[in-house]
Amino acid sequence: MDPSVVELWKRARQALRELLSPELFNLWFARLRPCDGSDSHLVLQVSNEFQELWLTNNYLSLLKEVVAHVAGQPYEVSFRVGGGNGDPAAAMAAAPGSSAGGRSAKAAASRTAVRKSQPASPLEGLNPRNTFETFVVGPNSQFAHAAAISVSQNPGKTWNPLFIYGASGLGKTHLLHAIGHAIHADRPNARIIYRPTEKFTNEFIEGIQNNNLNRFRRFYRAADVLLIDDIQFLQSKDRIQEEFFHTFNELHGAHRQIVLTSDRPVGSLEGLEHRLVSRFEWGLIVDLQPPDVETRMAIVRKKQENYGLHLPDEVVEFLAKKFRSNVRRLEGALAKLSATVTLRQLRSRDLTIPMAEKVLTDLIQEESRNTITVDKIKRTVADHYDLRESDLTSRRRPEHIAFPRQVAMYLCRELTPLSLTAIGEAFGGRDHGTVIHACRQVKNRMEHDPNVRQAIELIIRLLHT
Repeated sequence: MDPSVVELWKRARQALRELLSPELFNLWFARLRPCDGSDSHLVLQVSNEFQELWLTNNYLSLLKEVVAHVAGQPYEVSFRVGGGNGDPAAAMAAAPGSSAGGRSAKAAASRTAVRKSQPASPLEGLNPRNTFETFVVGPNSQFAHAAAISVSQNPGKTWNPLFIYGASGLGKTHLLHAIGHAIHADRPNARIIYRPTEKFTNEFIEGIQNNNLNRFRRFYRAADVLLIDDIQFLQSKDRIQEEFFHTFNELHGAHRQIVLTSDRPVGSLEGLEHRLVSRFEWGLIVDLQPPDVETRMAIVRKKQENYGLHLPDEVVEFLAKKFRSNVRRLEGALAKLSATVTLRQLRSRDLTIPMAEKVLTDLIQEESRNTITVDKIKRTVADHYDLRESDLTSRRRPEHIAFPRQVAMYLCRELTPLSLTAIGEAFGGRDHGTVIHACRQVKNRMEHDPNVRQAIELIIRLLHT
């Protein structure tokens, strides 16, 4: 193979490492190898068809842009299936301490594909529909999904605790329930406890009022798996934090699996004791982002079955493009369409875009107020740094303008489905290489400067309000 092809991939790989989060890079790109190529085409070896499918569907455009950037010319990228261990879920299950470490990736992938996660008997608080089978995976959720599968296959051995965060309606509770169902299917005798933080808090208060805290402690500390939803509600509740701290220590020390969800990153949980925050960081932290349009279309197609709908493709696409912020709003739209079809005695396949738009007017208006766009990012970043929006698209380069501009580009890359080229165009016609550089700079400063990280997390929270 031409040495220049190897060198090209080495440079592209480094660019990807700097552009992406360590978790995402290690999950999908770390084991890719060049196996063929020319001066305009790079062929990368992948380990199996699963990896080839995901990379083609979700990351091919990014790979082409990055390779073209380092090569200085347009480049085609394709994949060829070869040997090795590359299935992300299997790779995570084979992490140190995992009992799956000696099994083949193909076998682990097969188990994941055929697993029936529907519980054999009802589990308190878990929605029977919230299984891995009904979770639609996209680029926004693939790492969190793979981590959840890994934990369900090896509870207490791979990632403990698993901390899942993301804005409301993106699937945190679905994954939490799916973990419980999958563990129950494999280990029917395992004691699985699922609780929203509010219910945990109320039970603690009842224990105090009834002078029966020992019973409360015995109940939670006997769990084999503890699933806690919306852990952010522990903020500023000192006595309950103290109780949860000791429960956490007891379970973690006994290698019992703990999974937590939150609407914000661990570092943004103000009013939480440092010792508790540090324990949340012991395991793996994963996030859920808003799904892209292709994933939203897949979600509509899957969820419509629950409402007895069979929507035309153009209506499916319309819904996916109109409801971008979270899955819950998409489901709300489907529920309203279902009610309309039933009440008017229509056939769902006869629904048209104008009909759907009229029925969903109020939901569409509400969504438009919450959708994260380039303009909203520019406005929010400019307000935070006390700049004019025009400064972000200008050619001015003073540090007090250049870095906020890079932050805005980074947020567009993270929070919108736009390509690198489209983002560059939105910021004064800059090229995709400038956007890649901006993302690298922001990620580097976030890693080394807590003030920068906190500022960007604050901006993200403002964008989601």
